[in-house]
Amino acid sequence: MLAGVPLRLFESAGPHGVEALLPLCRVPGRFARWRMPGAQEVFEPLDALCHDAEAAQRLARLLVADGRPIELARVPACSLLIPALQAAMRGRGGISVRPATPMPTIRLSAEWREPEDRFSSRRRSDFRRAERRAAEFGEVRYEMLAPTAAEFDALFDAAIAVEAKSWKHGAGTAIACDPAKEAFFRGYLGAACARGEGRVAFLRIDGRVVAMQLAVEWAGRYWLFKIGYDEAYARCSPGTLLMLHALRDAAERGLTGFELMGDAEAWIADFWTRDVHACVRVRTYPFTIGGAAAWSADALAWARSRARRSTR
Repeated sequence: MLAGVPLRLFESAGPHGVEALLPLCRVPGRFARWRMPGAQEVFEPLDALCHDAEAAQRLARLLVADGRPIELARVPACSLLIPALQAAMRGRGGISVRPATPMPTIRLSAEWREPEDRFSSRRRSDFRRAERRAAEFGEVRYEMLAPTAAEFDALFDAAIAVEAKSWKHGAGTAIACDPAKEAFFRGYLGAACARGEGRVAFLRIDGRVVAMQLAVEWAGRYWLFKIGYDEAYARCSPGTLLMLHALRDAAERGLTGFELMGDAEAWIADFWTRDVHACVRVRTYPFTIGGAAAWSADALAWARSRARRSTR
């Protein structure tokens, strides 16, 4: 997804070797600012990987010493890198930290072993109706898979084929619509499977896959990257039924969180959860020509936005 784009891995070393990592990319150009790869391509929150606060401080000093402005579009507000960058920028330039789109999450507990009980009576009635309708189509079976690297490709093909049968294909957002994105997710999730962290979930009706999830299980949490369903079965809400089963499975296995990633969209907030991880947008403006150019561009964009709001 970033072919031909300058990419650099910033890493800082400590007593135990490399202790902090942050990949950044930028458009070509003398004054272009660094940004996080993936922020524009897959719209997910991103963060530096730091062993501890001291490692984050060493990484921040490296970033500031590079001299280019930086934009971290959507970083968890609790990131160790934020206070480290604020400290490293003192006397070297300005820094802006503003709210960004939060990341929806479900904090799991034993109560989620019966996820239906977490919802209103009307919702529970909807779930039962969906289950009955699914049974009308044929035998219903759920699969929560932790495939090996050798098993993954065939399962991935089946998953993206289902997603292509949903509204996402018409909107052009399905994985199968973008060869570069397909290659990225195949490589990323395949590598996760090689580490024992990749997950594929299916809802099958009469043996046919009608809903899917592509996820990673890491740090005691289920990180949901992609969902999809076959619109021919929309009457039985297959995506909802699979989500309920995945939540139950995660809770029964003692996971502590179900991370929905993406944006806190209305369908998530109104149906599944209003709990979020706060995120921020971080921009640095070093005392360099590039920093001045970045500050001027952002100030102009802010002024234009304010003018539009005033005219409305």
